[in-house]
Amino acid sequence: MSLVGIIANPASGKDIRRLVAHGTVFDNVEKTNIVQRILLGLAATGVKKVLFMPDTYGIGEKALDKLGGSEKLDLEVSFLKMRIGRGADDSTLAAKMMREAGAGCIIVMGGDGTSRAVAKECGDVPLLPISTGTNNVFPSMVEGTTAGLAAGITARGISQETIRTKKLNIWLNGKLVDLALIDAVVSADLFVASRAIWDMSRVKAVIATRGEAHNIGMSAIGGCFYPITMTDRQGLYIEIGEGKQVVKAPIAPGIIAEVGIKGYRPLEIGERVQVQYKPSTLALDGEREIMIRSDDLVEIELATDGPLVVDVKKTLRGAVQQNFFATV
Repeated sequence: MSLVGIIANPASGKDIRRLVAHGTVFDNVEKTNIVQRILLGLAATGVKKVLFMPDTYGIGEKALDKLGGSEKLDLEVSFLKMRIGRGADDSTLAAKMMREAGAGCIIVMGGDGTSRAVAKECGDVPLLPISTGTNNVFPSMVEGTTAGLAAGITARGISQETIRTKKLNIWLNGKLVDLALIDAVVSADLFVASRAIWDMSRVKAVIATRGEAHNIGMSAIGGCFYPITMTDRQGLYIEIGEGKQVVKAPIAPGIIAEVGIKGYRPLEIGERVQVQYKPSTLALDGEREIMIRSDDLVEIELATDGPLVVDVKKTLRGAVQQNFFATV
């Protein structure tokens, strides 16, 4: 039986960047509405089993109630038996449990940070990330109905069009300790504090798997003078500071900053960059995560074994070619 997992982060779209920038709050009522449409899309594909990550708001339960229950949808819906309330660790554990349960696709609702948490344990289960966060380079703005259709078609094996993404491996004193999907940012801040990073006066370096001018966040800095796409087999290292070049980049919603580029160079697959500015903190996909001491050796490696992501358009086109939507 095909199984689709749904991880909806109730905290995404509400961080401090809503105060220091101009982003709108993505509330849980709208997330519930999106989940309703996802469930309707999944049911239409013939998927019979859906597994939710539980959350403090009850997004999945509320969506089901509004639709009249799982029986009306002809779906077997269940919720992971897990303790919640530990932030991003909830999404990581849920991804692991869904992978072990045999999920054929995992729908992820959140920003880059939520996708990063899921990527730690999803293995080769394809992800369909929907943007409901702040920095949204990894997830896309996908309509819930369309997402449900594409996820169900993927899980059932009717059409499977996925992209293997890049990632950054974070090495601390010779040990692999973490990963980033989009960027790792070295900041002069010495504490994790509110986690989110937006003050360019404190940023010393940006290492990115990709970045284009239409992105929002630190990866957009590179995208505004040296664009790198999701499928390009390279990354980018940028040293921030006074130099010969200044670029304008959308580093947060509504904030277009002038950023001095002290130096930059493309990164090849497998190449490692050492963090030179110490002590400091390292922000991964928009959130400060790692405090770096003066005697720490921190290396950031560009790798090609990131998570698989569903190509929604190609997946649906493939289903059309299989006459999935047509009746004879």
